[in-house]
Amino acid sequence: MAAPTQRRRSELATFLRSRRARVTPADVGMPPGLRRRTPGLRREEVAQLSGVGVTWYTWLEQGRPINASAQVLDAVARTLRLDRPEREHLYHLAEVPYAPDRADDVAAVSPEVQGIIDALDPRPAVVYNARYDVLATNAAYRHLFDVDVHEGGVRNVLWVLFTVPEPSCPLVFREAELPLMVAQLRGAYGRHVGEPDWESFVRRLRAASPYFAELWESGDVVPPGPRVKTFRHTAVGEIRMTSVSLSINGMPECRIVAYTPNDEESRQRTVALWEIRPETGRS
Repeated sequence: MAAPTQRRRSELATFLRSRRARVTPADVGMPPGLRRRTPGLRREEVAQLSGVGVTWYTWLEQGRPINASAQVLDAVARTLRLDRPEREHLYHLAEVPYAPDRADDVAAVSPEVQGIIDALDPRPAVVYNARYDVLATNAAYRHLFDVDVHEGGVRNVLWVLFTVPEPSCPLVFREAELPLMVAQLRGAYGRHVGEPDWESFVRRLRAASPYFAELWESGDVVPPGPRVKTFRHTAVGEIRMTSVSLSINGMPECRIVAYTPNDEESRQRTVALWEIRPETGRS
């Protein structure tokens, strides 16, 4: 066993023992019993409450090289009353891919994060999750990306880009930009295979857009990264923007995407867009 794996197993053993020690029988509706020397639950009690074998749980807590499924780790996490960061830590130590809860995936944007993107105005900024659902925007983004299409009650930027007529599409070079966005979506999809919301979204968008279906079938995958995108706006013309993605602590798989003018002409047009915004009622 490689040294890093040995250290993870040792840390896993320490972590599980410490979490078990803080949960009392009363916490889980069990009588305390007599002659209890363990400060918290016994190993056999954790195994019973989690629906796993005592030997298997003992080996897990001892850091032995055994395989653990996500379902079993979830059961142990519930018994030990792990919060989300602790649950994610358990997964990493057990070397099992961590899949955030659906509740995490659609987490509401905090006032602090909203304040950050509002402070970037007049530079456009948006908060996306891994599926490109639009979770929050500032006024500049709403004015630049002035196509408002919802699907299933959620505003999703991919749905907009693939379903509006091309002359109405805010992106100028669709043939260059959309394959990259789909490849990024495909990379995120690997963490959500089989989840009903993701499967339904992909299925509906494939049915709505033959072009998306074609790109999806390619199987290409790319990570998020800085991009130069060219937007068209009916009032000021084309604006070239560099997009930068920033992760958000406490919101797994969500990111702030901020846009900065890529050249002086685009900067001037961004200023012009800002100056006409009150006249359009989109402030």
